[in-house]
Amino acid sequence: MTTNAAKGRVAGISDEAVRAKTGKSWSEWIDVLDSAGAADMDHPAIAKYLYNDLGVPDWWSQMVTVGYEQARGRRRVHETARGFQISRSKTLEVSTARAFKAWNEAGVRRRWLPGRSLKVRKATHNKSIRSTWSEDGSDVSVDFYAKGPLKVQVVVQHSGLSDPKQAEGMKEFWSAALGRLKAQLE
Repeated sequence: MTTNAAKGRVAGISDEAVRAKTGKSWSEWIDVLDSAGAADMDHPAIAKYLYNDLGVPDWWSQMVTVGYEQARGRRRVHETARGFQISRSKTLEVSTARAFKAWNEAGVRRRWLPGRSLKVRKATHNKSIRSTWSEDGSDVSVDFYAKGPLKVQVVVQHSGLSDPKQAEGMKEFWSAALGRLKAQLE
């Protein structure tokens, strides 16, 4: 078991959280999966075993699988089947419509995201934006969650990143960009 698993935290999820939703701690899940031969299974097979045979809820079967893979050195932090992925969020004291416009309209977006370019592929008004990061063709998804008439949570997910170094760099980049967006809109 890795150091993080020994400390009760895997895949960013605490022992308490995984136990509350699945009935077992990380070390218990790792033992169960080792005993079931998960070391020789691929990701879909492990998740299917957890869901179908052990009754772990769908989302949690995926999280336990990722945690197991990380604990056993088969997956690095932020790694997915299609590269690396990070997410960042920020709550803004503005309407959902105003936050959406700041992302969806290129002229407005350039004010807080200078020198960078996104190609919007699909936009669902005041809900989400799916785009391509022009620098490398990776995917940037933005979701908007209204928390009140003048309060919205903006969640950015950047996927298809090439390696852990790029993922860490984009975490820092999106944290700063969301800070600029907040400063501009509020």
